[in-house]
Amino acid sequence: MSRAVRTLAEGIYFGEGPRWHQGRLWLSDFYASRVCSVSLAGDLRTELELEGRPSGLGWLPDGSLLVVRMELREVWRRWPDGRFERHAELTGHSAFLCNDMVVDGQGRAYVGNFGFDLDAELRTRGPESVIGDHPQTCLALVQPDGSVSNAAPGEKFSFPNGMVITPDGGTLIVGETLGGRLTAFDIAADGTLANRRDWAPTWPRVPDGICLDASGAVWIANPLAPECALITEGGEVLAVIDTGLPCFACMLGGPEGKHLFMLVAPSSDAHEAAKAPLGKVLVAEVEVGRAGLP
Repeated sequence: MSRAVRTLAEGIYFGEGPRWHQGRLWLSDFYASRVCSVSLAGDLRTELELEGRPSGLGWLPDGSLLVVRMELREVWRRWPDGRFERHAELTGHSAFLCNDMVVDGQGRAYVGNFGFDLDAELRTRGPESVIGDHPQTCLALVQPDGSVSNAAPGEKFSFPNGMVITPDGGTLIVGETLGGRLTAFDIAADGTLANRRDWAPTWPRVPDGICLDASGAVWIANPLAPECALITEGGEVLAVIDTGLPCFACMLGGPEGKHLFMLVAPSSDAHEAAKAPLGKVLVAEVEVGRAGLP
């Protein structure tokens, strides 16, 4: 089915971590060092400015905003009263830059990381070589009090990126970008992950940001191509939306959860993406609404 895709907002450098919250789409603009939001009317506003690159976003039960600070390898908390303080220190549970995050209903956060200098390796070796041979890394679990542990002891990931939690709170699905797959885990009472299994192969697409719909299928942003694809457990591709530029993140939201927001940019390379605000927020209406978290 062909869907109308429109540009909702321009003037961002590189958007990541989109989240629908209180009637607006929130996102991190890496190279503008800001968290911003946009309504369905297209009014883009800055919500938070900080030093360095923000990435994953989420909210605690008390309304506090959590923000991944990539270079610091930390999660920071903006309290409802405006205080902005370090919430968790992740250097012992990450390698190189920290990245995307999902926060569950209890306030526990799962945070991924690059595992190595992706931009440098892509420039040197190219995508096919990096996908075929790369260091793996772990996934961090941040408790509501800020304490940090390994979310899945003994497990390693090929660039853990976008994550979703099913509506019952029992399953976490993580996009392993360089593995070309979606991987599922059971979530234990203490938040740790077990019973690893392949949820869906995605190759030749690779999953960057992802979101879950009410049918149980997952939308994946494909950074290797100008598209966002809907994939079922097992790997059947139900729909593909042409995004014009490489797609790095997606989120369902809007009044009924049926607006699919897609963040696109010409490149993810830090040297290129930071030169000019050429990123965009696109939106299309879909048949099945949002489910689970984020």
